[in-house]
Amino acid sequence: MRGISFWFFATATIYVTLGMAFGIFMAASQDHSLAPAHAHLNLVGWVTTAIFGVYYHIVPEAGKQTLAKIHYAVATLGVVIMVPGIVLAMRQQSEGLAKAGAVITLLSMLIFVYTVFRNRRAPSVA
Repeated sequence: MRGISFWFFATATIYVTLGMAFGIFMAASQDHSLAPAHAHLNLVGWVTTAIFGVYYHIVPEAGKQTLAKIHYAVATLGVVIMVPGIVLAMRQQSEGLAKAGAVITLLSMLIFVYTVFRNRRAPSVA
C-alpha cells in the first residue's frame, strides 16, 4: 500500500489506537459519559478512514488525483475537530467545534461520493 491509500490507512490505525485507549480510560474510570466521542472516533476515524484507504488502494487512478489529497486533508481535519468538539458539547462547554467538525466530515464524504462516481470506470487492482 502506497501513496494516499497508505496515509488514509495509517491515519486510521492511529485513530483506532486512540479510540481503544479512550475506551479503556472510560472503563477504568467507570465514567462512560463521553461514549459518543469514543464512538465517533472509532466509526468516523477508524472505520470510515480505513475504508477510504482501501478504496484508493483498489482504485489507484483515483488516488493519483489532486482531489485525493484534498480529501485526505478534509477527512483528517473533520475527525480532529469533531471528536474534541463532541467532548466539549457533552461537557456543555461549546457545540461550535462539534458542529464545524460534523460539517467538515460531511464535506469529506461528499468528496468521496464524487470520487467514487467520477472513477466508476477507472481500472482497479486485480
